[in-house]
Amino acid sequence: MGEMEESYILMAVSDFYAVNANYRTRLNLFTRDSKDDVAWCALDLMNNEKVHAIIGPQSSAQAKFVANLGEKAHVPILSFSATSPLLTTNHNPFFIQTTQDNSAQVKAIAALIQAYGWREVISIYEDTDYGIDLILYLIDAFQEVDVRFPYRSVISLSLKDSDILEELKKLKAMQTRIFLVHMTASLGSKLFLHVKNSGMMSEGYAWITTQGLSNWSVTIDSKIMDSMQGAYDTIWALAMAVEKANIEHSSFWKQNSGETKVDHAAIGVSEIGPRLLNKIASTRFQGLSGYFDLIKGYEVRVCLRIQVWVRMRDSAIFEKVGCKCGQTKRIIGYWNPKKGLSKEIDDICEIAYSISKNKLKAPIWPGDPINQPKKLTIGVQVRDAFNEFIKVEWCPRSDKDKPKISGFSIDVFLAMLDIIPFPLPHEFVLYVNESRQSAGTYDELILQIKLKVIF
Repeated sequence: MGEMEESYILMAVSDFYAVNANYRTRLNLFTRDSKDDVAWCALDLMNNEKVHAIIGPQSSAQAKFVANLGEKAHVPILSFSATSPLLTTNHNPFFIQTTQDNSAQVKAIAALIQAYGWREVISIYEDTDYGIDLILYLIDAFQEVDVRFPYRSVISLSLKDSDILEELKKLKAMQTRIFLVHMTASLGSKLFLHVKNSGMMSEGYAWITTQGLSNWSVTIDSKIMDSMQGAYDTIWALAMAVEKANIEHSSFWKQNSGETKVDHAAIGVSEIGPRLLNKIASTRFQGLSGYFDLIKGYEVRVCLRIQVWVRMRDSAIFEKVGCKCGQTKRIIGYWNPKKGLSKEIDDICEIAYSISKNKLKAPIWPGDPINQPKKLTIGVQVRDAFNEFIKVEWCPRSDKDKPKISGFSIDVFLAMLDIIPFPLPHEFVLYVNESRQSAGTYDELILQIKLKVIF
């Protein structure tokens, strides 16, 4: 991944100065292979190379530490892949996210869940800052649409396969079959392997994954391409800012005392850093993957095109993609924070939509059914007596018309649907023969459940 990013960065530098040959400034790149020790690399670049900006690191956990160093040294830190919503300029004034943070997707996820009438969702997330940060935002978004988490499954990175299987066994026994998964690719790939082997990737379940995991779940090629476009645009933004800040190749560092080359206490302070930071924040241009525009230290235009259930598109429009295991995907609609859901991208730009699943195309449900999970086929016994409890009225015009079914028992069932915390798709099936007479006794009707004629 790092090698691919470096190739795009070098390509971006070459392309930028080919187009802007008249620029007086040039970026001088120093690359480091962190080998998971980003702290050492950041200190080395600041102390020994006297860099004026750092691009990276990849993860949010790494970014938090490097952002702290950047603040101490007044060195802007730009990341095109760290997505934690807590990495804001309020807490990290010298850190800039050149990608949309995770919190941007929570409204779209909530709208999708509300559209299908799901009132309860089980969240499954990893026990890290990356996992916990987004869940806090999701809780607030779900409360606004009256959706709750009856259970939250927290998966530790140190869990063994047997522990994950035991947790899935617990989830399988629960009533709620709608799951929202938020975790990194390494843990997510392990989880979904066990999900499939546990029989939970079949009809009757719905799985929603957040952008980070779904980005990795489609193909490695799309994952690399999306991330590379963010690396490319970040270089162009930095090169423009350097020219505007009029930074020349000379020392702009105040030195502190320190005995070692990478001593934390020996970090100097970049005098040019604050000016460069302001120029980066005000840089706007049409980039490789969209319009680059930073507000309050993060990119409001989506830099990376992510293939997920809730997928980003420019102008904060999210695509919803129903995915099954494998390479198959289907765009089922679009979401805009001001205009709601729509089947077509053109509609979302002109017409305000109410939230409704009728505004979405049919997704690919687990097991490939055409209807959403938990549809029940309910057998109805027909009797001439006791019409107050069950009454069947046939339409005289056509044998194909569905009969009207009413009565006290039906009313009680429909009233129950209004109070349970989850939707229950269903259809009534009359237990009758070709003459529209009862096909048997109640005991025989119940036998149809065992035979899976009704369920």
